[in-house]
Amino acid sequence: MSDIVLRVRLVGGDSMDVTYSEVETATEAEAIDHVAAVLSSDSGVLRCRHGDRLLLLCARGVSAVEVAPRGAIL
Repeated sequence: MSDIVLRVRLVGGDSMDVTYSEVETATEAEAIDHVAAVLSSDSGVLRCRHGDRLLLLCARGVSAVEVAPRGAIL
């Protein structure tokens, strides 16, 4: 599975583009379903990259996630 780029809008109104890669899924659609399932729970956390930095994206701080066919611009 290749990386997918997510544009995340935070509760505070800021947005950022993060890269997420899930090795257990075979397709992009399965990865997106996994992201939605994790972030729909209150205690959900995703391990992502923002540039060269590793970050943990907590579900409580996210208000929206956008996935574009070609990905967001990093």
